[in-house]
Amino acid sequence: MLHSQSSRLGSILLLIAAVIGFGVALWAWLTPLTGVTGTIGALSVAIASVVLALLTLLLRGSTGGARVFWIVVTLAVLFGIGFSAALLHQYIITAAMVVGLIGLIALSKQTGRHAQRVRV
Repeated sequence: MLHSQSSRLGSILLLIAAVIGFGVALWAWLTPLTGVTGTIGALSVAIASVVLALLTLLLRGSTGGARVFWIVVTLAVLFGIGFSAALLHQYIITAAMVVGLIGLIALSKQTGRHAQRVRV
């Protein structure tokens, strides 16, 4: 039961990070005088946030080696979005990616516990 709560909380945190990233990046891309209006960087952060949401759904349904692969890909996307947002001076998105990282850790702990149970 604890595993499912941890997994559910991790998924929710990742989805919240993706939604915040998408919303703020789209707002910065569309709103005049944000400094990044109409730039490819703001648009790419918005698109990457959608990819992050899709990766979260893939993580929920994957098991074994595929799950580890998707965790690594999600980690790379989180760092990429966070770094890009910092370069765009959109620190709300960077903070959201830290929340997403906490969610990914909660999801990956389930994989680690499962692997320990299998070995014993």
